[in-house]
Amino acid sequence: MYMGLFDNFFGQATPETKLKINWIPLTDIYQLEEIKNKHKTATILIFKHSTRCGISRMVLKQFENLFEENHQEFEAYYLDLLNFRGISNAIEEQFKVRHQSPQLLVIKNGKLIEHATHYDITQIDLNKYKL
Repeated sequence: MYMGLFDNFFGQATPETKLKINWIPLTDIYQLEEIKNKHKTATILIFKHSTRCGISRMVLKQFENLFEENHQEFEAYYLDLLNFRGISNAIEEQFKVRHQSPQLLVIKNGKLIEHATHYDITQIDLNKYKL
């Protein structure tokens, strides 16, 4: 019993371990063109995160905890707003959505189909956008 407790405490894998998101770092403005043009059938997620904001960190963790195995088909991009604010500005311009943080954008067929900010991010039903 105690070993299981210590395994959980020290981060050992357990059957209850949540699935990790395979984040693609969004670090180059040219990736936005790829997102708009290359992925005509894929569903793309862009999570805009401020690494200095406690609310953003909490929402990111909640979103990751809600991510399910059947969501692995999504391409999930992670944007560090403090290091790549110019990319956030380009997202605002290209997808006509006002910048906020944290923010999740759902893009399909090169178009923004849904977005949410702050705790509303955890209310998006990603199952609606599966292939």
